[in-house]
Amino acid sequence: MSLKNLNVLSKTHNQLFSKLNDKKIFKIYNKFKNNLNLNKNFIVAVSGGPDSLALAFLSKIYSIKKSLKVKYFLVDHKLRNNSSKEALFVKKLLGDFSIDLDVLEWNGKKPQSNIQAVAREKRYNILINQSKKFKSNHILLGHHEDDVYENFFIRLLRGSGLKGIVSLDKETSVNKVKILRPLIEIEKKDLIYISKKVFNKYVEDPSNEDESYTRVRIRNLIKNLENEGLDKRKFKLSIQKLKSADQSIQFFCEKNIIENSIIFDNKAILKKEFFNVPQEVLFRSFSKILQLVGKKYFPPRGKKIIKTLENLKKKIIFKSTLGNCVIKKINRTVIVRKEH
Repeated sequence: MSLKNLNVLSKTHNQLFSKLNDKKIFKIYNKFKNNLNLNKNFIVAVSGGPDSLALAFLSKIYSIKKSLKVKYFLVDHKLRNNSSKEALFVKKLLGDFSIDLDVLEWNGKKPQSNIQAVAREKRYNILINQSKKFKSNHILLGHHEDDVYENFFIRLLRGSGLKGIVSLDKETSVNKVKILRPLIEIEKKDLIYISKKVFNKYVEDPSNEDESYTRVRIRNLIKNLENEGLDKRKFKLSIQKLKSADQSIQFFCEKNIIENSIIFDNKAILKKEFFNVPQEVLFRSFSKILQLVGKKYFPPRGKKIIKTLENLKKKIIFKSTLGNCVIKKINRTVIVRKEH
């Protein structure tokens, strides 16, 4: 790198670090730093909204301080007419702060229904593939504290179980890649504050005001509940207690998988003892097996899993496909293999 480029880079870094002179931003950064606590290279998912721009800024500061390599990616789903234009705008905006953003396009046929869920899974798959190319096992996402509350109500309305309603964790894992959410204890209003102070602007997603989306209606419901006296601190405490109960169940799920299954790269053999556990432990254990073998970020729908488990229990011989897996039962042994 030339001396001129080094001087430009140094000037940009000083510009970034100067933002920490703001006491509020400095406080938020320290919370972010403690939540992340990572000493390995990572990649960051960016969308252009205030949450992800704040994440880009905080992670850039963190990577400089820790001398870590970091890659930034924005997935252009091409679901809106101006999405590509917005992606280029975000790339330039971050580029002014020496944050090099790569735009990845999702080409091909788009879904006609369940659009947000399908797009989310596609985004995860693209990011995971990029992390492997970058030889990093860590992906940072911009989920924040407000998302935890919204997720709770959305999953509750869908009839999700305990695991579903407390599913936004600080850290999850898929295909040996860790999904990290270092903003999970930071409020959205604080992330908006950072984006305005650092970048002056961010992308306004029109779908955030569209009440045809469940998430938007839930967001407005929470605002109304706050006006009626909802105490978010107590709400957060209740979610933490539910998480503790969830972790206890998860312990027995992992125990069941370790003791009663044999897992290969694209296949799993389930012993008869695998199915002799409480229903919730069985449901989760089997869901995890389908994820591991099928190489899918999200497990299949709960109703389909329950129906499959009922058939496995009732029938001596059974064969079906679910979650990119072929499930076959012969006598008392169940074999799950990846669908070709």
